Amino acid sequence: MRISDILRVKGTNVVTVTPDSDVTSLLALLAEHKIGAVVVSRDGVRVDGIVSERDVVRALAARGAAVLTEAVSAIHTAQVRSVAPDANIDEVERLMTEHRFRHVPVLEGGTLAGVVSIGDVVKHRIDELEIERRSLEGYITGERI
Repeated sequence: MRISDILRVKGTNVVTVTPDSDVTSLLALLAEHKIGAVVVSRDGVRVDGIVSERDVVRALAARGAAVLTEAVSAIHTAQVRSVAPDANIDEVERLMTEHRFRHVPVLEGGTLAGVVSIGDVVKHRIDELEIERRSLEGYITGERI
């Protein structure tokens, strides 16, 4: 299975924030969309970074509440690992696990085409396992699904 299979179900809408937005605005955006990370982008098309709840918590612990008025660019991750829509889901799982991040932008020709979270990958795996379980049950009981 490919990342494009997840995006086909999830959709390709991506929430972005500009690098000069303040952290308070970022938090409002995360809460409004009920998400854990957003892509940092000056134009909504190119990836300048990614920022997550974890980045905010770490910055708050290190520098205190003053972080809330700082620009997102002060706390975001600038070196972003991304994947293409044709990336194998197994490879993306491995990438997320090895590098300990939960969100990965999907780029097609250098342009933002979606974001996949570890939750999206896990949901896809659970759906696959459910289909396999039903198929095996059908095979065992003689019922075809």
